[in-house]
Amino acid sequence: MRRLIGLALAATLMACGFAARAEEGVYDPARVSDSLKAIFQFGSAATKQALNANTVTLISGTIGGTYVQFGADLASVLDDGNKLRVLPIVGRGSVQSVADILFLQGVDLGIVRADTLDYLERKGFAKDIKKQFTYVTKLYNEELHVMASKSIQSLKDLDGKTISVDLPNGGTFVTALTVFERLGMKPNVVYIEQRIAMEKMKNGEIDAVIVCGGKPYKSVSNFKDDRFHLVTVDYSKPLQGDYLPATLTSKDYPNLIAEGEKVDTIAVPAVLAAYNWAPNTDRYRKLSLFVDAFFTKFPQFQNPPFHPKWREVSLSAPLADWQRLPSAKQWLDSHGIEPVARNRFDEFLRQSSASGRLADTDKEALFKQYKAWEAEQNARAQVSPRQR
Repeated sequence: MRRLIGLALAATLMACGFAARAEEGVYDPARVSDSLKAIFQFGSAATKQALNANTVTLISGTIGGTYVQFGADLASVLDDGNKLRVLPIVGRGSVQSVADILFLQGVDLGIVRADTLDYLERKGFAKDIKKQFTYVTKLYNEELHVMASKSIQSLKDLDGKTISVDLPNGGTFVTALTVFERLGMKPNVVYIEQRIAMEKMKNGEIDAVIVCGGKPYKSVSNFKDDRFHLVTVDYSKPLQGDYLPATLTSKDYPNLIAEGEKVDTIAVPAVLAAYNWAPNTDRYRKLSLFVDAFFTKFPQFQNPPFHPKWREVSLSAPLADWQRLPSAKQWLDSHGIEPVARNRFDEFLRQSSASGRLADTDKEALFKQYKAWEAEQNARAQVSPRQR
């Protein structure tokens, strides 16, 4: 009997202890944040208005892509209670994101490729579309990955072959078709979702798969088959007006590139874009709220655990033929952050014995190579010793 009484007393004391600790806020398995408690208990029309007033919606990309990871990173760092909430949405790719920014109610921002708007205008789908957009910042360069059997040594070897360029809502097909046009290639183009296309390539149903995305790209990293590799894309003159030179290494894709080797390719910038709202509108106010938080906290993105492509981002990098969101430019100006000066490159050319023999178009191509090299050097310099 004494033992039973003792056990009952001990159980009572434990229960009281748990209750006391729950009241102190130390132990509460059902705890939610104080802000959510207030919403659930006292939410009203005013609460709804306040939440929507400071929520910025960002259309990202397809599952597994770099855009989705960037959207998740932005929400992770910038969410600040009721002051600002970033709501990333899974998208369908660059072309769809352009349409969503223009027409989908509630979408404030989106990640698109720099060549998408040009493509839409060139093909007659839109007119003066760039005037409807602004950009917050150029993000990073997205590399063109061409996957094919090891018998294919260069992109030109795929002329007349069957190549998958992803779905027509995305941006990969835009870059791929533009490259084919520039090089005079006429492959048999098919529009198949990347993972399905890779299986078809394994089975011999198609000859190659093209993926355009920031390295390391998940679906490419996960591909394992010794019969295939990543194909070289030369930075030839027809491509230099639209794209940048880039390199893929065995560290990026050990399953597809032999140790210590590299594959030359091209890249296209990804852009954090927004609709060109008038400065006196509420939508512009929300974009300004986002810009202030994003630019202020930007250094956090360039460290683990965030995507390594953040280390390529330079907030002040200019973007040809695009207009900067005024509040973004104002923030950069007020903090004394200037774009990478072209005059550094021009000074380099003046000191070079070959500069006098270069045509203006060649100088522009060389400048793009210089920028790509500088971005790579900056990314490496920002890696901490522990990361190395």
